[in-house]
Amino acid sequence: MADEHEGLSAGEVEVVDLCRELIGIDTSNYGDHSGPGERAAAEYVAEKLDEVGVESRIYESHPGRSSVVARIAGADPSRPPLLIHGHLDVVPADAADWTRHPFAGEIADGCVWGRGAIDMKDMDAMVLAVLRQRLREGRTPPRDIVLAFLADEEAGGSWGAQWLVDRHPDLFADCTEAISEVGGFSFTVGEDRRMYLIETAEKGIAWMRLTARGTAGHGSMVNDDNAITELADAVARLGRHEFPLRLTKTVRGFLEEVCEAFGIPFDEDDVEATIARLGPIASMIGATLRNSVNPTVLGGGYKANVIPGAATAQVDGRFLPGMEEEFFAEVDRLIGPKVTREFIHHLPAVETEFEGGLVDAMAESLRAEDPGAKAVPYCMSGGTDAKSFQRLGIRNYGFAPLKLPPELNFSGMFHGVDERVPVDGLRFGVRVLDRFLDLS
Repeated sequence: MADEHEGLSAGEVEVVDLCRELIGIDTSNYGDHSGPGERAAAEYVAEKLDEVGVESRIYESHPGRSSVVARIAGADPSRPPLLIHGHLDVVPADAADWTRHPFAGEIADGCVWGRGAIDMKDMDAMVLAVLRQRLREGRTPPRDIVLAFLADEEAGGSWGAQWLVDRHPDLFADCTEAISEVGGFSFTVGEDRRMYLIETAEKGIAWMRLTARGTAGHGSMVNDDNAITELADAVARLGRHEFPLRLTKTVRGFLEEVCEAFGIPFDEDDVEATIARLGPIASMIGATLRNSVNPTVLGGGYKANVIPGAATAQVDGRFLPGMEEEFFAEVDRLIGPKVTREFIHHLPAVETEFEGGLVDAMAESLRAEDPGAKAVPYCMSGGTDAKSFQRLGIRNYGFAPLKLPPELNFSGMFHGVDERVPVDGLRFGVRVLDRFLDLS
């Protein structure tokens, strides 16, 4: 029987175990400090870096909420360093809902299964595997690399990237470009043609608490100043509202690339028809056509026969780059004058140009490993730690390269049940990232 690792590099072999072991460290983020935190994962990463001679430091913003930062010297110290960042936390998972235990890191059906397999312990593992191999072989990157393995991304980064940017901006002060998650994955458009989506933009975040106040009283009385009624009306208006379609530069560029790939004209008046061709990723791309608000939490009252004096709701708002002012004006119109809003979390939209040497390096490294590859820009409906690093003027790209089977519902894996990443995809990512570092 042939060796299953025959012909593979050390990084391609090691990445699978690194991914499995990281998944096995439960770093569930519940949005507060009740979870296990990231400390164990941070120590694991620091140990793996130490084994190849890389000195790192663990920064703890709160007990257990840990991030790791390291710097690897490059051949040309006069060039700005490349920041490579990833988060160590994951969203919670209920094992009862999964086919395989979410923190076991099992290999089955050609995939590594578990929470974080694609969001984003796969990229953490790929980066570690590539750099450990390069350092063992004495291969120096063209420029310095700043590594950041971060806490708390899944709750907005307050105890991770935001905290580091606020407290230790000097760690990243000379970085001008960065790569991280949710980009570089393939979308099959033909037998030998794949688009690789590079994230160059993402919507802004506005998690808001709405409050309506009224006159408290007995439930048997007629009350035309009922806080719950006022709040329910406002929430219903928000939840049913369809914001107007707005094509940002990034979204327009992506749709034009899709139309070219499928050989169809770009019809600005019917972009939904183009989106419908995208199969499993249609929901991810469709969410970037307009601003959005989704009611998520309702609260008010404490007894059936008591009209409360106040009622609250929480909503998840997302706005496109350049559309923040328009978004909040529409939200305020919809909630009306009797409902107030305050931020639970507010982070900006980000967008950068799909051009320059770093983009060329991504495209070339993808084509070298997949001749049918074409790199295209896209906007992500969610948010990443790019929002924090852009405050330092760093241009961020989502580039965690994965060649995926066309039948895999990749976008459905994010925060979903039975999250998994193909083993071949991990090894592809190692090869691409290794080449990318030489070209970047």
